[in-house]
Amino acid sequence: MKRTISAMVGKGSVNHNDRKFHAKNTDPSRTVYNITYQNEDIREVYHQLFDEALERYNAKQKRSDRMIDDYYEKIRSGKQEKTFHELIIQIGNKDDMAADSQDGERAKAILDEYMKTFQERNPNLRVFSAHLHMDEATPHLHIDFIPFTTGSKRGLKQGCR
Repeated sequence: MKRTISAMVGKGSVNHNDRKFHAKNTDPSRTVYNITYQNEDIREVYHQLFDEALERYNAKQKRSDRMIDDYYEKIRSGKQEKTFHELIIQIGNKDDMAADSQDGERAKAILDEYMKTFQERNPNLRVFSAHLHMDEATPHLHIDFIPFTTGSKRGLKQGCR
């Protein structure tokens, strides 16, 4: 039987993905079947990625108003960038790959394998939060990441967003 693979960019709700709250479409009795791959504090990840580059950038500034105290806060409060991006991946739909079925377990295994090598395949997308949900109608992955690059001519010289 043929199945579809869906990938979409989400708005990103780390608290929902980590089940700090349950939406109407979740079944709390099935939450125990979810998998958390990564759940790091985004501020700490920003420090890991950008503090060294930020220090070099600030050292070159001649005007104090161009100094950046906290790169995460600069991005968070800015109007042009997002602090992170989210990718949602699902196999099939609620009719052919329901989470509480054998086919749903097959989807879970496929998504699990995909997630385990995601960071390796995407070295410039720093994953800080990743969850496989089995407590909704269809198994799906939420991968929250911060894109970055090194050696850019613009912005911070290493660990650019």
